[in-house]
Amino acid sequence: MTAPVFVVESVPQGGEYVLDGPEGRHAVSVRRLTAGEDVVLTDGAGSGAEGVVVAAEGKDRLVVKVTGTVVEDEPRPRITVVQALPKGDRGELAVETMTETGVDAVVPWQAARCITQWKGDRGAKSLAKWRATAREAGKQSRRLRFPRVADVMSTKQVGALLAAADFAAVLHEDRDADSGALALAPLPAEGDIVLVVGPEGGVSPQELAVFAEAGAKPYRLGRSVLRTSTAGTAATALLLGRTGRWS
Repeated sequence: MTAPVFVVESVPQGGEYVLDGPEGRHAVSVRRLTAGEDVVLTDGAGSGAEGVVVAAEGKDRLVVKVTGTVVEDEPRPRITVVQALPKGDRGELAVETMTETGVDAVVPWQAARCITQWKGDRGAKSLAKWRATAREAGKQSRRLRFPRVADVMSTKQVGALLAAADFAAVLHEDRDADSGALALAPLPAEGDIVLVVGPEGGVSPQELAVFAEAGAKPYRLGRSVLRTSTAGTAATALLLGRTGRWS
């Protein structure tokens, strides 16, 4: 098995490091790590330190001897999914599975047909949950570079994001629409790929017009229609394979 990953504010460069607080508690009391086991300490921004457990002290202190450092390069091309807000906890499910698959950034989108509304304290709490989910899923999937979860965006803001992308696409479920297959779309080797995943009610004609003006074309994934909480994961996997990032 690969070594478990724990998050630190600053990656140690050598010597011994004491992992404490919530991460130390998880390592000692939940994972029950003992002397001699391998661990990785990361800042979640691409840097990590490989180490070996020297001792577990109390319930929340893990002493680690750093044996080396590693850097995860910036992804090429970078994949961002603009995720319309799903109902209930399906948004967190979408963030979790996209993170485990390998997405680089997630943008919450308040689409016109979203039932869920992120306003005031509820919006702040929901955003915090998405970010915590990305962090935990990044650890679970042994990533050194966790996906960034942006602030919630309006349709106009999403349009600006699409306009700046090297490849922009809107996942569209209408088989009769003038859309091509994402599996056949020409993709850049560098830069930014941005995908829009609409809500359960679909992307409105007005939103499609805004996105088309920004240069985003509609694409379909396949014959079946995926839920908004799974479409981003499926599309991310497809693109990771096509761009060679899974090679």
